[in-house]
Amino acid sequence: MDKKSIRKEIMEKRSKLTWEIIKEKSHIIEERLFNLEEYQKSNFIFSFISFKDEVHTHEIIKNSLNMGKRIGVPVTVIKPRKLLVSELKDFEKELEIGYYGILTPKKEYQRILSPNIVDLVLVPGVAFDVEGYRVGYGGGYYDRFFSSLKKDVIKIGLCYDLQILSQVPRDPYDIPVDLIISENRLIYCKNRNT
Repeated sequence: MDKKSIRKEIMEKRSKLTWEIIKEKSHIIEERLFNLEEYQKSNFIFSFISFKDEVHTHEIIKNSLNMGKRIGVPVTVIKPRKLLVSELKDFEKELEIGYYGILTPKKEYQRILSPNIVDLVLVPGVAFDVEGYRVGYGGGYYDRFFSSLKKDVIKIGLCYDLQILSQVPRDPYDIPVDLIISENRLIYCKNRNT
């Protein structure tokens, strides 16, 4: 299947999840993440802010801040297509609805930092395969962002089991994630450098 068909099929399946199920699965994923040595050792985490039926990251972000982690969230630049790292200090106060209806830092709370500060990234996606390749939403923002990071940054895909496929289509510029966490699985991807 091509990326477009995968997007349509998986997003359709995901849209059938109730808010209760999303919360329950997301909580399990959060626990698995917090138990990871890679997470515990990290200092500065770049996380997507979930919207609609994605794995719910709001609690992950709030709880990480409470644990003393530094958190960066995306500021989307439409032209050229890229993500900036903005440090978030207060989830409740500093965000507003931005592009595509996704929460984004308000102008006065944007603290733009170099991607070099990031040591762990929580990655969204429509579908992932066991080697860490992903089908995103089609903008290429995360692939561009990955190429701006230091080589040893750990990239963790957060998704539901229904989003894990045996293989997804790959393009030469696609950069795989290192780990995938779902409600039932923790996958260390084969291509991992370490």
